[in-house]
Amino acid sequence: MLNPILEHGLPSAPADEADLAAIRCPAPSVQQIVGADVMPPPPVLTFEQPAYLGSAPVSVDRYFSQDIFDAEIEKIWKKTWQWVCREDHIPEPGDYYTYEVAHLSYVVVRQQDGSVKGFVNSCLHRSTKFKKGEGIGAGPNLRCPYHGWTWNNDGSLAQVPCAWDFAHVDPAKTRLPEVRIGQWGGFIFLNPSQDGPGLEEYLAPLIDHFKDWDIAGRYVSVHVAKELPCNWKTAQEAFLESYHVLETHPQLLKGVGDANVQYDCHSDHVTRFYAASGVNSPHLANPLSEQELLATMILGDKDSRGDGLIVGEGETARTVMARHLRKVMGEVYQTDLSAVSDSEMIDTIEYHIFPNMVLFPGLSLPMAYRFRPIGSDPNRTLFEILFLRPNPSDGRAPEPPEPYRVAEQDSYASAPGFDPAMGYVYDQDTDNLRAQQEGFRASAVGVQHLGNYQESRIRHFQMVIDKYLNAEG
Repeated sequence: MLNPILEHGLPSAPADEADLAAIRCPAPSVQQIVGADVMPPPPVLTFEQPAYLGSAPVSVDRYFSQDIFDAEIEKIWKKTWQWVCREDHIPEPGDYYTYEVAHLSYVVVRQQDGSVKGFVNSCLHRSTKFKKGEGIGAGPNLRCPYHGWTWNNDGSLAQVPCAWDFAHVDPAKTRLPEVRIGQWGGFIFLNPSQDGPGLEEYLAPLIDHFKDWDIAGRYVSVHVAKELPCNWKTAQEAFLESYHVLETHPQLLKGVGDANVQYDCHSDHVTRFYAASGVNSPHLANPLSEQELLATMILGDKDSRGDGLIVGEGETARTVMARHLRKVMGEVYQTDLSAVSDSEMIDTIEYHIFPNMVLFPGLSLPMAYRFRPIGSDPNRTLFEILFLRPNPSDGRAPEPPEPYRVAEQDSYASAPGFDPAMGYVYDQDTDNLRAQQEGFRASAVGVQHLGNYQESRIRHFQMVIDKYLNAEG
């Protein structure tokens, strides 16, 4: 089914399906590939929502201009919903998580009734942070480490040392400034602005897409963070297209459809990338057999790779690997995967949620990414990778690990629990970014030229950024 509609006022794709075909790889589409699976995908994976957004060059100064960066802080990071942590990070009353983006800092606190409140992480006396850096903790209140002014975890003022000297301070009017809090899929979000849509409206249609993917029933098994020498947009865009696979990840051409990836633009805030695994790249001059494809599939967990499997008569590598993973992963994570489709087991299904979240509903690639500017420097970004594994059938999930920091020159594979093959792929992805960031400044023409289809999500991302920057207020 073709549904080329882009909501919320951005340009739509060509109405004629033939026009869209003209800017698509002639190889079999993802829909053709998954439509032949033994266990076909659910309805949410059986339609396309492409968008042709024009072919105009895109300026490069937006990646390093301090003025543009400062405007993004005011008009994007202070006005959008952002994922802070998982529910498991703050399970008990008094548990808190400090979240920082650029120079902004917030603390979210679990309340006695189980709800969550969020506050600006700054004392109303002389502005010192209650919590000095990002992380998890617990306590009965929010106490300033400088002079001891103390607020209850619900934001009400509890204590002022030498209160006789502050008769002009009205406790009823000295509550901590609150930010909006939203919860979905086991994630806790905040929005610094009191204006704009609620979380459910903001995320639409993501919540509907995920209604049969129990993303809330997962736990964080690995959490890796790395500082990158580039703009926050530069970092994200490395993961919004598959056009780079041919040059950056040549080892993936054997087993991944790259040029025929499906790109969908669902709304201002939600786009999708859908890539078939267990197939030949359209770039391969000598396609592999199904048995050879099976032997070269890279799916992350080395214990689940399936060495020695055989593709039977009439079967495909996709079918065999999906069947194998249902058994192996079901045993490892103590959960029943018998009803999960081939596509959900092995394919790369990636949703981007504006401004900085990437979420994978699949089981063999169960990642969540987050990208944030560091301080006031437009050339520094924090990139985080979390692996979200299914909760055991008994519901007893392990506590989330502390983020493991990987130095820029080190491999992701150095992080505990990180599969070496996947670490190498991430190394290839982010090793390009310093050169790209420096190349933006070195550019003689001041623009970049994006592909009409393969890089449509990047153009969409930049158009939504411009929409926020051009908004009044």
